[in-house]
Amino acid sequence: MYVDKEKCIGCGSCVTYCPMQALSVVEDSLDINHNECVECNICYRAGVCPCDALEIKELSWPRIVRSVFSDPLLSHGNTGVPGRGTEEMKTNDVTNRFRPGYIGIAIEMGRPGTGTRFYDVEKVAMAVAEHDVKFEILNPVTHLMTNRATGQINPEVLNEKALSAIIEFEIPSEKTREVLRTIKDVSAEIETVFSLDICSRVAQDGILPQVAPVEQEDIALSINGKTNVGLGRVKEKGGAMA
Repeated sequence: MYVDKEKCIGCGSCVTYCPMQALSVVEDSLDINHNECVECNICYRAGVCPCDALEIKELSWPRIVRSVFSDPLLSHGNTGVPGRGTEEMKTNDVTNRFRPGYIGIAIEMGRPGTGTRFYDVEKVAMAVAEHDVKFEILNPVTHLMTNRATGQINPEVLNEKALSAIIEFEIPSEKTREVLRTIKDVSAEIETVFSLDICSRVAQDGILPQVAPVEQEDIALSINGKTNVGLGRVKEKGGAMA
């Protein structure tokens, strides 16, 4: 984000819209802390500047990573999905991303409203990678990894900051408890927060396989969740529904 100092009158109308508290009024003009700014463009799209002093500038690598992970109107080039760039389990009826006998886990780094540096994303990814997890290929964080076996991320982006970034992977159901313990341990080593998501196919007897290991690890399970009701249909190669 860029502010035209000649236009800005220092009214501060945009300041409260910044989720990273990167905006402040200094000497009757807006000051942007570019180290903290995640290029989400919320201040601009709020449309509260009476002077049109805020401008969206074209970003170069690696700073552009901030914008594609933080601006929900931008799509990730490697997944085609806007926002944080992954469909997770919401389209599992057509993607078959999460299979029977496996548990899907997503670690939403920086959520809610805190933001995350990619060195913390890497730290968590490397911790869970020790359990031989399968990182989701159609996920933009995975595409930033230089080594998917270890969870290492491109060093050029490690100090970049995003509003949120999702580490997404699949594990055999029997590994669930040990992976959850690792996630709890590494949470004490990072500078941010995260929201933890867990999903699975419903078993034939109607049981949700992820519930028991979560409760056994004394993790509070939210009553809120998402249910894929299986209305989607996979297209055949010719374009007809299967």
